[in-house]
Amino acid sequence: MAGRPSGSGSYTVVIIPLRTSLYSLDALRFYLWIKRLKDLEREKDALCSGLEILEKAHAWYLQRLEENRARQDDIETESRAGTHQEGEAEARSCFLRSCIQRVNGSLGSVMSEPNVTSSSNLSLPEVVADSDLRWHNSVLTQ
Repeated sequence: MAGRPSGSGSYTVVIIPLRTSLYSLDALRFYLWIKRLKDLEREKDALCSGLEILEKAHAWYLQRLEENRARQDDIETESRAGTHQEGEAEARSCFLRSCIQRVNGSLGSVMSEPNVTSSSNLSLPEVVADSDLRWHNSVLTQ
């Protein structure tokens, strides 16, 4: 199981005195370098958290598959015996299937989204606007 690195969740501040002015080009480069490292560390933390969730989701999906197989066996047994039970179980199954399809679609779009996995020709404001539209669309469809 993927674990978060020890000490994650907190960040260390490193102050390194520069030989030149705070307003020099070297100071700016150093600041941008540190900022990029911090952003990469946060991205790594988010990826580790996501991996933990995916591993739990994998176990959950396996459990649901086992339950589904058991229900299929039960239905086959009931159909041979001539008894059928529907209603609440069917509604629950429909709701669960809907939720699973939504999660599958979200994961698939994250993994195939060119703006997320590689650099693209879109500018940052266009990417943010696209992300906002997708979010509002998902909220409205719910």
